[in-house]
Amino acid sequence: MYRLLIADDHPLFRDAISRTLSLSVADAPTPPYELLQAASLAETLSLIDAHADSLDLLLLDLDLPDSYGLEGLMRLRQEADWLPVAILSAHEARETVLEALALGAVGYLSKSSSAEVLREALARMLAGEVYVPARLMRAAPRPALASQAASSSASASASAPVPPPAPQLAPSLSEAEFAQRWQTLTTKQRGVLERMVLGESNKMIAWQLGVAETTVKSHVSAILHKLGVASRVQAILLASHSLPAVSGASAPPAAPQRATPRRGAHE
Repeated sequence: MYRLLIADDHPLFRDAISRTLSLSVADAPTPPYELLQAASLAETLSLIDAHADSLDLLLLDLDLPDSYGLEGLMRLRQEADWLPVAILSAHEARETVLEALALGAVGYLSKSSSAEVLREALARMLAGEVYVPARLMRAAPRPALASQAASSSASASASAPVPPPAPQLAPSLSEAEFAQRWQTLTTKQRGVLERMVLGESNKMIAWQLGVAETTVKSHVSAILHKLGVASRVQAILLASHSLPAVSGASAPPAAPQRATPRRGAHE
């Protein structure tokens, strides 16, 4: 059984998540869950200390009464960096999603997600994957919450302790350096990378391009090697900042035509 902790100050929402996960126990392919609940960051940290040997995942809201925006995530990464944290929030700005990933979140879910999406996301994150719905990656850019939080904290108290800078998840490259690495990618690899930036999974990319999922996995491995990064998240973060400036790079169409799948094809 997986033990999850949800940190949200709305009891009705926490109860709704609890009921959703309880219903999922009846489905044979879906693992059962035990849900702990916290209404504040302080209570969250207390429960983490009490259940450190059994917690598998934390679902964190960005609007807790004693933390603002991504401040809670930053503190959790400092005090409990062993615990995977996923954001479950009503905020859907693309920059906020990317910044949460850069700070170490293993996923980002909107509170408007369906029960089916929640179950799928939990299964993938508990299996070690990073989960971000494609529609959040397509969201129009808006100011990130962490930047707003820093500004708010600075004006509230000039003497307040400043948290250490977040670890840099992706290497810093100039536009020229990224362009050089972009040129080493094949046309198919560029298409896969563009869809990765939109938050699509390997399975979805394979479906959209009409190829086998193993083919997409091979392309992803080659992309990571050519970009000089170690993970899918690093590739997404790097491309999200630099891809729009690369000459000839364009986002995939909003409603692509699916090609006929070629089972076992390797491109």
